[in-house]
Amino acid sequence: MSASALRVLMITSEWASDPGHTAHFIARQVRFLRAAGVDVDVFAFRGGRRPLRYLAAWAQLRRRLARNGQRYDLVHAQFGQSGLLALPKRLPLVVTFRGDDLFGILGRDGRPTPAGRLLQWLSRKVARRADAAIRVSEHLKQYLSPPAPPPPVHIVPSGLDLELFRPIPREEARHHLGWPPHGRRVLFVGDPGDPRKRYDLARQAVELVNCTVGAELVIGWRVPHEAMPFYMSACDALVFTSREEGSPNAVKEALACDLPVVSVAVADVPLRLQGIPGCEVCADDSPPTIAAALERTLRRDARSGGRGRAAASQLDERLLTGRVIDIYRSVLAGTNGHHTAELAHV
Repeated sequence: MSASALRVLMITSEWASDPGHTAHFIARQVRFLRAAGVDVDVFAFRGGRRPLRYLAAWAQLRRRLARNGQRYDLVHAQFGQSGLLALPKRLPLVVTFRGDDLFGILGRDGRPTPAGRLLQWLSRKVARRADAAIRVSEHLKQYLSPPAPPPPVHIVPSGLDLELFRPIPREEARHHLGWPPHGRRVLFVGDPGDPRKRYDLARQAVELVNCTVGAELVIGWRVPHEAMPFYMSACDALVFTSREEGSPNAVKEALACDLPVVSVAVADVPLRLQGIPGCEVCADDSPPTIAAALERTLRRDARSGGRGRAAASQLDERLLTGRVIDIYRSVLAGTNGHHTAELAHV
């Protein structure tokens, strides 16, 4: 079956509807699937943790499938909660689990909130009914209890648009952003108000760095997506302090821009940073440990010499799009239950 013959209805509770939204990775996957010849129709809705919104979206999707269901070959749900709308199934179902749908919404104490535990439970229910499950990293396996019989599970990280995320000379990037040419800058990407991102931990670490080499903490939040490569190229390091993640895009995007990364040991980040000059995975999550790693990276005063970019090339969205298409084909061919295909090496 050629990609041009595939007709997919993609359901997502996250969509890049404004310049600062962070779900660009889904829109990117749709764009690359369409470029590969797949006919993708997107059903986007805003759940906002409100059951009535999910119910309304479910009814709307039912009506669409009743009218036009025959034009689709399968449904691809982004996030476990989006898969709820596809139940009961009318078409084969592929679900991508991206992180917080499996480990739940976390409170300030680092534990799932009641809503987060409900999300975990619902995502596991959806997984039991899927024809194939995609995880964005290997470590998410611990959150997805295997149903009996289990659907085949594939590991496909979120990909990168390597034409957008590319190294830009630091002076050029700072000039573009209107920043002064001198001074060290450490980038924090994420919502400072999200407990999972642990902004205070990053802030405390950079305050300690200021006692020695001096650095300004730059917050990359609600930055237009097209501007993010300039932020990454204008800064001297990325500090990453999240408590939980699926497969963090900020780290991979930084590598594509050859920006050194200092991170806590979370998700697949240790795998991503292995062997990359200037990058460090901290031994613990304390501000002094993170500060010491940042100081070493900043004193080095160099990019990753192309090694980060080379590592990120494995995550080219074009390559991973081909893998997703293969999963679609295996589901439709009825062979999907006979193997588990994993991309643990990327």
